Amino acid sequence: MPNARVIAVVNQKGGVGKTTSAVNLAACLGAAEKATLLIDLDPQGNASSAYGIVDPSRQIYDALMGEASLENLAVRTDIEYLRVVPSGTDLVGAEVELVGADGRETRLRTAIDAVRDQYDFILIDCPPSLSLLTLNALTAANSVLIPMQCEYYALEGLARLLETTDLVREALNPGLELEGIVLTMVDMRNNLSRQVETEVRGHFAEKVYRTRIPRNVRLSEAPSHGKPILLYDIHSRGAVAYLKLTEELLAGLSEEFNSDQVADIEREEPGHGQTIGEREA
Repeated sequence: MPNARVIAVVNQKGGVGKTTSAVNLAACLGAAEKATLLIDLDPQGNASSAYGIVDPSRQIYDALMGEASLENLAVRTDIEYLRVVPSGTDLVGAEVELVGADGRETRLRTAIDAVRDQYDFILIDCPPSLSLLTLNALTAANSVLIPMQCEYYALEGLARLLETTDLVREALNPGLELEGIVLTMVDMRNNLSRQVETEVRGHFAEKVYRTRIPRNVRLSEAPSHGKPILLYDIHSRGAVAYLKLTEELLAGLSEEFNSDQVADIEREEPGHGQTIGEREA
């Protein structure tokens, strides 16, 4: 059975392509036949409407309040391997209601643990703030994916976000990793874009994806039609970029898995423990 990798898509700054990245990465993973769940944890509900889900009767709020399971909340999409847990206006009040609640930081992790074996990937579209909802996502996640616009203040915001993830790692989720940084809304004709990219790659090296997400009109149009870019215009530059990003993500995880597997086998003493055949069985 799968054991989902949970990725929180986070940036406390709005308008940087966060939801666009969560929506389209989820679509590409689903198209790659990876069982994928996209959780819309943003009260604005943009990841939900990007799949044509508007005013849902049940939403992620119900899971955070312990009133419904993610399995019952997941909505089918036009991509066979992809489900979406929608958000809605009820989520606005969730933070106030959770303030005095038991296990307020771990509500989402508890809900995810119940369905983790049903998916290969669970993506969480976080609100554009370092709030209690975002804290729930960081506590539940294996890793953090940060979409970052190539602009002047980007590095300052990135530093604050990484400080927050460090605090969460120390206090609540020791296994939390940086999955990677995605450069969004890139225009390589712009000197500033090139300068910011150079600086980010200088600081974070291999943690910055090679794939850049360009400014693309078709990417901006797709949500208004209730479709991810793959279903709206698969030949657009935006679609091609997110497909390449997905390939890069999967290749990196495959490489990480294989190196971990080799290390496990090398730790086995000759004649002891499981053989490779037994592992495969």
